[in-house]
Amino acid sequence: MAELPVVVIADPIDRAAIAALEAGPCRVVDASAEPGRLDDHLPGAWGLVVRSRTKVTAELIAKAPRLALIARAGVGLDSVDVATARARGIQVVNAPAAATASVAELSVALYLLLRRELLPAVAATRAGRWERGVRGHELAGTTVGFVGYGRIARAIAARLAPFGTRTIAYDPFLPASPDATPLVGLDALLAEAEIVSVHAELTEQNRHLLDAAAFAKMRPGAYLVNVARGPLVDEQALLEALRSGRLAGAALDVFETEPPTRRELLEDPRVIPTPHLGASTAEGQRRAGEDVVAEVLRALRGEPPISHAGAHHGPTEGGLR
Repeated sequence: MAELPVVVIADPIDRAAIAALEAGPCRVVDASAEPGRLDDHLPGAWGLVVRSRTKVTAELIAKAPRLALIARAGVGLDSVDVATARARGIQVVNAPAAATASVAELSVALYLLLRRELLPAVAATRAGRWERGVRGHELAGTTVGFVGYGRIARAIAARLAPFGTRTIAYDPFLPASPDATPLVGLDALLAEAEIVSVHAELTEQNRHLLDAAAFAKMRPGAYLVNVARGPLVDEQALLEALRSGRLAGAALDVFETEPPTRRELLEDPRVIPTPHLGASTAEGQRRAGEDVVAEVLRALRGEPPISHAGAHHGPTEGGLR
């Protein structure tokens, strides 16, 4: 009897998804509880399932001579050395739709917290102060500008429509808008949007896309929301824009270094920091596990993938996402 391919699970995924994989034509090694021993399982691995914790570097790939498939249970692939994998003929797949609803809902929640200035009101009330003056603004009539207009940003735009919110987007990889949100240039978006919401994929070309020059072009009193990747924003420049009063506030679910180390940014009362939890709902994680296991099972059957690394430059998931 032929030896079954070994699929190593490096990071925790949904238990039901693991059970579905174990029922497939493979042998599953769940190494997620002991990340320090992952190297012990790599020599025999045909497939490797990861989330954010495990960085699939060229060095790691070199330790897995039998590796044929890397499956990331999430959206971004910046934690995977895709170029090295391709050079080795290793297929790379992910779960691009799994977190869409979770991240979209978090984004809308952050917009509301910022525009209504809710966190300062909560803090004041807890401290025993009863501050009932005029505070904040409605989302109705607010212009939200999306930097990157892929699946998640479009889901946010749909959720904002009942609020009466105006949406615009910048995405040079889209030839035309797929919905009612108009596409504009980046400078125009920065000048018009009261909330600039970042939904770009991190590349070497767009690192610090939002820098001091970009903040200087933003509408005075605007807000920045980043639920994509931390290095898209120059955090020192953001801090200076907040201190100068150019920006009224920011909400950051991602940071240049994670966990974040820039204490002055975390402690600024105008900043809402969250621990990269956009996709961390029970539903989002269940879908991520289900979707990525489905891709592994397709590969085991010799079927083409639905999602793969080469698909990230088309109109659905362009290079900004």
